[in-house]
Amino acid sequence: MTATTLDTAAARTRWEDWRARRTAELGRPHGWLSLTGLHWLEAEPAAVADLPGRWASAEGGVRLLAAAADGLLVEGAAVDGELFVPTPEGAPGTLVEVGDRRVEVMQRSGLHALRVRDPHAPALAAFTGVPVFDFDERWVLEGAFTPFEQVRDVVVGAVVEGLRHHQEGVGTIRFEVDGQPQELLAYGAADGLTVQFTDATSGVTTTGTTRSLSVDAPGPDGRVVLDLNRAQNLPCAFTDHATCPLPPAENRLRIAVDAGEKDPR
Repeated sequence: MTATTLDTAAARTRWEDWRARRTAELGRPHGWLSLTGLHWLEAEPAAVADLPGRWASAEGGVRLLAAAADGLLVEGAAVDGELFVPTPEGAPGTLVEVGDRRVEVMQRSGLHALRVRDPHAPALAAFTGVPVFDFDERWVLEGAFTPFEQVRDVVVGAVVEGLRHHQEGVGTIRFEVDGQPQELLAYGAADGLTVQFTDATSGVTTTGTTRSLSVDAPGPDGRVVLDLNRAQNLPCAFTDHATCPLPPAENRLRIAVDAGEKDPR
């Protein structure tokens, strides 16, 4: 591996902090491990699973028909009659309270769905942490970021057949592993960059779908540090009720990145 100038003791501390945050995040009562269902809606109002009320897909959102006795709450207000719930494409959905469950009303590729979050989900009850490779300073790598002249609309598939995700490609990151040049397409993020990738461990020791890595904003010279010890699973690694994006074709590495989170299932 290529040595970096990054203080590896500091990288190990960041890795330990990252692991603690991940465990706390995934252990939240209504986090990704609480998902118990993903239900796609039709145009005609209908009952969905064991949820109260009737639900229907509509232009720009979802129609919800319920009586006050059903006990549904949207933003703290009881639903009594018909309510239209707007669903921006790809954005986090509105949460409808059903007792201690939360129903996420969402839109993906123009289709509407309900995703149920239950704090008593078996996967959440059994969770003790995500399996990971031991920290290895060899996987703390220097890279060079080259921005695109213009942001690119990167369209990728999803773990749910037929869905598409639109991502903002902002540039490429070049780095080396054992002297072999590698390159990843990077998306923009609020606090820097993110890359989504697969590698030779995918479907073997790591999830067969996608892992993600957050990268701090590049320095003035474009230098970045990729700490692949903090490569993490997307929600679809933990549940069949997620709609995660697949990586762009450019980000299917042939090398084995035996660092970061392993397959949790």
